[in-house]
Amino acid sequence: MSMPALFKGRLSLPVIGAPLFIISVPDLVIAQCKAGVVGSFPSLNARPPELLDEWLYRIKEELAAYDKAHPERPSAPFAVNQIVHKSNNRLDHDMALCEKHKVPMIISSLGAREELNQAVHGWGGIVFHDVINQKFAHKAIEKGADGLILVAAGAGGHAGTLSPFPFVSETRQWFDGPIALSGTIANGRAIRAARIIGADFAYIGSAFIATQEANAVEGYKSMITNSSAEDIVYSNLFTGVHGNYLKPSIVAAGMDPENLPTSDPSKMSFGTDSSGERAKPKAWKEIWGSGQGVGSISKVVPAAELIARFRKEYEEAVDPALA
Repeated sequence: MSMPALFKGRLSLPVIGAPLFIISVPDLVIAQCKAGVVGSFPSLNARPPELLDEWLYRIKEELAAYDKAHPERPSAPFAVNQIVHKSNNRLDHDMALCEKHKVPMIISSLGAREELNQAVHGWGGIVFHDVINQKFAHKAIEKGADGLILVAAGAGGHAGTLSPFPFVSETRQWFDGPIALSGTIANGRAIRAARIIGADFAYIGSAFIATQEANAVEGYKSMITNSSAEDIVYSNLFTGVHGNYLKPSIVAAGMDPENLPTSDPSKMSFGTDSSGERAKPKAWKEIWGSGQGVGSISKVVPAAELIARFRKEYEEAVDPALA
């Protein structure tokens, strides 16, 4: 397994906080990094686009101040997620700001681009690309990505269908670089399990929705804490890409979660208007994404408290002796 130099001595747990649409904001990213896990956010969360410059300044300044005050345990690095799909009309603008601020890590999604990877390497950063199968994994590495995020079955938001066991195992047969595993990881035991099967990092999203710093409405946070794996629906209706969503939110929007129509993937769009808002049907505004690991989340807590629980569970997770 491989651990890039960027992370050495800066992590309390081998965890990357997944970039959550709307939800991941500087408050959450800074809290995650101070607690020793990689914090990340989608650049599209900064709306209007000019806000991204302010967010990057704030994150860098607050983490630098923290590191100065805590040289014995510096903060974890942060990452910015870029949607590389052709419909993202902000990509060039947002990448220019990431270059300006020398963002240490880029997480790319929905398209691997060699020129993006080269640009990030040019300012000294690294790129992890998220994939749902071996075809896309090979393509990402061929185009210069440094690491892979394997999005397995049960992951929140856009997700694949492969079990994490063969997905990690088969990837390790040809790739010895850093791997993050995504999918139903919401406690310290699952983080340990991800490491045991061959991943370097656990990639965790849904659990952080139920934190005080997350930019989610209270109804969403409450639904996370009161749901289980059986409350998750897999559909491509809402973005054109298959993903996992909370069944109660679909019902609340007046739809039948058991009979959702199929979307045309060619119609997916990640473009924004002049105000920075995504084009999205109003009826889908409160369709809430979540992974199948939500049954491990029972209350809303500060991000640092959640990470402390993860760390305790991770340290206590051992293989029980055979009788």
